[in-house]
Amino acid sequence: MQATLRWLTENPAAWIEPAAIFVATVLTAGLGRQLLLRALRAWAKRAESSAGAILAEALRVPTLLGIAILGVHLAIEFSHLPEPVTRIVPTVMAALWIVLLTTVCMRIARDLVRHYGGQIPGALPVTSLTQNLAQLAVLALGLVPLLRLLGVELAPMLTALGVGGLAVALALQDTLSNLFAGFHVAMAGHVRLGDYIKLNTGEEGYVTDIGWRSATMRALSNNLIIVPNSKLAQAIVTNYHLPEKCMSASLQVGVSYDSDPDRIERVLVEVGTQGAREIPGMLADPAPSVAFDPGFGESALGFTLNYRIAEFADQFSVRNELRKRIFRRFKEEGIAIPFTTRTVRLEGPGSGAPL
Repeated sequence: MQATLRWLTENPAAWIEPAAIFVATVLTAGLGRQLLLRALRAWAKRAESSAGAILAEALRVPTLLGIAILGVHLAIEFSHLPEPVTRIVPTVMAALWIVLLTTVCMRIARDLVRHYGGQIPGALPVTSLTQNLAQLAVLALGLVPLLRLLGVELAPMLTALGVGGLAVALALQDTLSNLFAGFHVAMAGHVRLGDYIKLNTGEEGYVTDIGWRSATMRALSNNLIIVPNSKLAQAIVTNYHLPEKCMSASLQVGVSYDSDPDRIERVLVEVGTQGAREIPGMLADPAPSVAFDPGFGESALGFTLNYRIAEFADQFSVRNELRKRIFRRFKEEGIAIPFTTRTVRLEGPGSGAPL
């Protein structure tokens, strides 16, 4: 190394040709990069496809590093520098090329899975778990030529991994349990991203992600709930988005015993039918219906207005608006909503007659 540095110091003119090659390569490749990115963006805009935008974004920064690596590689290859430099630097540049291409392909694989994974029939749901699996597959393919370039034998490494696999599995029991539980949950399809679920332990919310270790749910209060995959796989889950998002809901109303049941049913159906046309999240098909249920209460006649909503979270706003409409309509119709009443009997001591 010292001899090489001394030779380079004594022969400064030896740097002129490599430097010229480096500058020419950078300028030429930089122009090609601009044309390539512009063509990709134009194609993505014209075809209204995400693939071109994904590819352009993935190549935007790495191509700058690639141009620098290419410039150094060509400058060394076509130079008259000492043999140690021309022997070692190309190997280093080739290793950097493999690392750069692997990184670019990992990013492209992740973004393609994110944008198109859900459109492939029978494919795993698009979660951070599946995106990481795609990246790991590309990383494994990139490590093979890199290790061979560096002179590392794969057979002894695979043997060592096989022998140490049992020890690793024992040490990472909980991690592996959550990992395979995440695979099971994702492949079963009973819990999907965006579904509103409720566990038998009481946690509920929208599923936002299924990762290596845990699943993430967003509650209606906008808080995140983290559930280990193994717990999710063992839990009793109610999925309010399967087999479809729309679901039934109901609202109970109590009226005075002096009211006519047929009139109450008619009024409630009218309020429900009009609400289905005007209230966001309330469905008009099937039409709302009324049942004389729970019927005879302690101080009121109980009716139930049944209707359909678009999804689970809509029930709260729909029920709130229906209550206000029913209250205003009952006031217009002169229908009384009774207060709870009690009849109390007081008996004196030693007497069976009430006081």
